[in-house]
Amino acid sequence: RGKIINICSLQSELGRKNIAPYAASKGGLRMLTRGMAVDWAQHNIQVNGIGPGYFVTEMTQPLKDNPEFDAWLCGRTPAARWGDPAELVGAAVFLASGASSFVNGHIIYVDGGMLAAV
Repeated sequence: RGKIINICSLQSELGRKNIAPYAASKGGLRMLTRGMAVDWAQHNIQVNGIGPGYFVTEMTQPLKDNPEFDAWLCGRTPAARWGDPAELVGAAVFLASGASSFVNGHIIYVDGGMLAAV
């Protein structure tokens, strides 16, 4: 029995100006997760991913500091805020635990509802 948890991204599902290479790489990882799930299931290994939305990190701090982008994000996200990286822990614990024993090939989006509101 094994578990692989890939860190994907909400950007594998949504387009946004000026980030096509990043979105393409995350889209590739999303499909790699699905393909690996099929390949490794016979060995009792589950492959899933976590797709973070917008979280305050070193990489996203310039976006958070941009008043226009911050207002857009908070208006676009049903939770009306940025995520805290600690909020990703629950998804990781679930996917790493026996509670997800029949979950395979999925991405859990932790995004404050952004993808649901598209």
